[in-house]
Amino acid sequence: MPDTTPSCFDRPYSAFLFDMDGTILSSLLAAERVWGAWAARQGLDVEAFLPTMHGARGVDTIAKLNLPGVDPVAEAAAITEAEINDVEGVFALPGAAAFLAALPSDRWAIVTSSPLRLAHKRLEAAGLPIPKFIVTAEDVEVGKPNPQCYILGAERLGFSPSECLVFEDVQAGILAGESAGSDVLVITATQHHDLETSHPTLHSYEDVRVRIYEDGKVGLGK
Repeated sequence: MPDTTPSCFDRPYSAFLFDMDGTILSSLLAAERVWGAWAARQGLDVEAFLPTMHGARGVDTIAKLNLPGVDPVAEAAAITEAEINDVEGVFALPGAAAFLAALPSDRWAIVTSSPLRLAHKRLEAAGLPIPKFIVTAEDVEVGKPNPQCYILGAERLGFSPSECLVFEDVQAGILAGESAGSDVLVITATQHHDLETSHPTLHSYEDVRVRIYEDGKVGLGK
C-alpha cells in the first residue's frame, strides 16, 4: 500500500519546536574546541569521542563515560563556562534568521540541551532572537533522547506535542521528538555524513518559507 502519512509540508501545525545547535545555528567549531580539550585532558580518544557529545546535555554525556574520580555535574559546569567564553565561529544557518522572524512569537520555541546562559550567548553570537519560550538543560530532569524536553516545550506554548513540528539534527533529538509524539523535520546543514532517517529532511531554510494559516497555525511552504 502507498504511504499515506501526511508530509510536514502538507499540514498546519499549532507550533514549531526548534533544537538550537546544528538546527538553527552552528556552534560545531566552538563546541568541539572546548570538548576536545576536555577529552584530551581525560585521556580519551578525542576523534572517537567528539561525535558522541552532540545533542545531549553535558552532564549526561560525561556521566555515561563512568570516568573514575570525575564528578559529571562539576565537569559539565566547567565546560559550560568554557563554552560561554568561546563563541568564535558561531553563526546562524542560512535563512534561519528570516525564517524565525516570519513566525509569530507565540508559535515557536527553542528546546535545547544547552544551559540557559550558553543558549543566550550562542543565539546572541549568531544574531538570532531570544525566543519568548525556551526549554534548556536546567528545565528537565532527564535530557534527550528522553521526550521530556519537547513535551515541556509544547506545554509552555499551550499545545500538545502531537500538534507541533520538531526541527532536529541529531539522533538523540530525533528520538526525543518521536517519543513526544511530534512530527520531525531533520536539518542537514551541519552534517558531515548522511544521517539515516525516515523523516523528511531540509538542508537550508533558504529552501522553505513560513506559511501562516487563517486560524493562526503555522506550516511550511516552498
